[in-house]
Amino acid sequence: MIRVVRAVPGSAELAACLKLRFAVFVAEQGVPADQELDALDETALHVLALHGDDAVGTARAVEKAPGVWKIGRVAVAAPWRRRGIGKSLMRGIEAETQGRVFLLDAQTHAIGFYETLGYAAEGPEFLDAGIPHRLMRKDASAR
Repeated sequence: MIRVVRAVPGSAELAACLKLRFAVFVAEQGVPADQELDALDETALHVLALHGDDAVGTARAVEKAPGVWKIGRVAVAAPWRRRGIGKSLMRGIEAETQGRVFLLDAQTHAIGFYETLGYAAEGPEFLDAGIPHRLMRKDASAR
């Protein structure tokens, strides 16, 4: 069974989030290590998906304006993909923030996944760390 927990600053859970992000974004996707961590990590809300004691997924969110949250750094360990971990992470982070509007920069290959969760792509494609992305938005107040 998967459980999603909040990872507080200085915790073993937050260390697991960062380790998993490095495995997915830096080692697997080639994102430069100096671009993976940023100042937002200190103030962001982080969540960690656990299977037993094993870290299998992570995501973070930053409040951009009252009720407006930008979700990012959504990562699932390779052996755990296509098992609903991403959906659990997204639902968990949306519940933790209780936001009205959610934004995210989706890698273009993942747009369909986010659409199943009620997100809609906006604007043109752009590169982030050399990877094609599109802005996506979900208005949770319309539920």
